[in-house]
This record gives sequence, structure tokens and C-alpha cells, in this order.
Amino acid sequence: MGAKELEALIEVLRGQSELGRDGHVLGTWVIRYDKERGAFSFDKCESEIYCNERPSLIALDGAVLDPGGPLDEAF
Repeated sequence: MGAKELEALIEVLRGQSELGRDGHVLGTWVIRYDKERGAFSFDKCESEIYCNERPSLIALDGAVLDPGGPLDEAF
């Protein structure tokens, strides 16, 4: 990531922090930057072997592309 992406990440985290429990990044273990999508992926799984939750995906401008959540709707 370059300076632009790091600054965007800081703003995304500030905005999500202000939302508190309604935000989409609480419980994140790993943050990845997807250059092709221009978005940050917030992975909420502690184990890389198995995970039942898809990551939240938030664009550089703060738009929530995917709020993430359980893969199995029964959860």
C-alpha cells in the first residue's frame, strides 16, 4: 500500500469506529488491501483453516461493498 491507501484505511477505521457495534470491522483479525477492487477486506476469522464468516469489504472512499457476515444464514 502507498500513502493514499494508508490514509484511506485510517479514515475507514475512524468512520467504522464512530459506528460502534453497528460498524463492520469489529472482531477483525486481519486487514488486507485488494488493489484490483480498491478496497479493504476485514477478515474476522482467527483460523485460516476453517471460517464460517465472509469478510467485510470496504472501498477506499468508505463505501461498504459487502458488510460481511455468516456464510450460513442459520447463524
